[in-house]
Amino acid sequence: MDIIDPILGIAETLYSLCGEVKANKKRCQRLAQRIKALDELVRAVKVKGLGQKPSLVKNVLCELKLTLENAQDVVKKYSCASYLKRILKAYDQGDDFGSLNERLNDAAQGLSLALQVDQSDDLLQESRETTRWREDEADRESDRLELQKLLLSLAEDTKESVDTVHEKVDSTEKDVKDIKAMLETLKKPRILDQDIREIKPEELIYDLPKEPFIKNDNSEIFKGKYNKFTVAIKRYTYSRGTSLSQVRSVFKKEVETMKRFESPNILRMFGICVQEESGPNPNYLIVMEFCEKGSLREVLDSERNLPWDRKARMSLDAAQGIYRLHQSENKFKVHGCINSSRFLVDAGYRVKLADFELAQTETSLKRTKDRKRSSLCYSSPQQLESVNHPYNKACEMYSFGIVLWEIATCKIPFKDCSHIEVYQRVCTEKYTEPVLEDCPQPLGELINDCRSYDSFYRPTAGVLVDKLRNVVEHLEED
Repeated sequence: MDIIDPILGIAETLYSLCGEVKANKKRCQRLAQRIKALDELVRAVKVKGLGQKPSLVKNVLCELKLTLENAQDVVKKYSCASYLKRILKAYDQGDDFGSLNERLNDAAQGLSLALQVDQSDDLLQESRETTRWREDEADRESDRLELQKLLLSLAEDTKESVDTVHEKVDSTEKDVKDIKAMLETLKKPRILDQDIREIKPEELIYDLPKEPFIKNDNSEIFKGKYNKFTVAIKRYTYSRGTSLSQVRSVFKKEVETMKRFESPNILRMFGICVQEESGPNPNYLIVMEFCEKGSLREVLDSERNLPWDRKARMSLDAAQGIYRLHQSENKFKVHGCINSSRFLVDAGYRVKLADFELAQTETSLKRTKDRKRSSLCYSSPQQLESVNHPYNKACEMYSFGIVLWEIATCKIPFKDCSHIEVYQRVCTEKYTEPVLEDCPQPLGELINDCRSYDSFYRPTAGVLVDKLRNVVEHLEED
């Protein structure tokens, strides 16, 4: 158990760092508390041994060490003197804490197995998760208010320097504008604070002219506004004969499930809307978050010179969306159709997993109920070799490895290959398409690991998130 002492050492360092942070203090303190609780579990494992599942516990400890190393990098970022300057370049501060807390929770559950602590009570587990969520939200709000004060102070200091350092006026004035823009962002409501509910037709405002920007056999999508958020409004064009009571019943059941999977990296659904519900043919609408840049595939086709730090950050975003689905056994879910068109990209290049929430409600509104099918180039070797192979997390990780390869290369996987040629290359030749020569080595290795022919060697979503975060931190430092 050589790994235990290094874990305890990193934890000790983190306690000290959390006391030195200059921003996001509450969340860092909460992180320290949760690490302290894990510290006690790790010490208990050291005394009592690895229990009845030693290989499982060793894996948990290895993953925990990686998570703590990432946490250390994140907390250092908030404790350095230059932090307030660096945040001006950040898209949304504090999101690191969400996935770090989820990873720590995974470790706590795994180590509890070693100590034979009862984790089987679903209601108790749900209560713990609800408590953790409330704590995190309270901490986020406290940090938001504190950050506003810090930014106002920085704005004043920076403004004064305009009068004293004339040669830096342009860049300093830009800093002031950036700070003001960030202050405005902090005042706006957060998208995740919006309840998922049935929306009244009068709450929706359509962009004019009222024309769909996407149309297909089942639906058309319009751009509009809801609660001051820019939204995409999907109208189902073949919903005749659909039972309104059935749609509402399915929707209510799904809302509770969707709350469990809320994440900045999963496309936000605001709810459903029914127009002319008393008429013979009501209009059924689903209101969702609008992503300005379109699908990930569209971005990769149009922007082929993305820098590596941005590609790595986009990869991490996408991985965090997958992890949110895969993260724990009692809530485990697979997406079922992972490809680069299933991810959307917003104005800040944040990547979000789409076509997941409200899936059952959407199915009840479609003219056909075809099972989602992914292109063969995203299918794992096991699926290609047997149509009866069950779709699982390992299969999804292979599909996601192809998406990561697309982000790294901007190319289309197995372009112009027939189904037979894809099978030949993947299953017979065990071939993987190469990454670019200038691809950072750690990123390239992760992409190849996800595309391993043998599913045993593919990482879990949690491990992938930890390792990608490490790649991002190092690239952004450079």
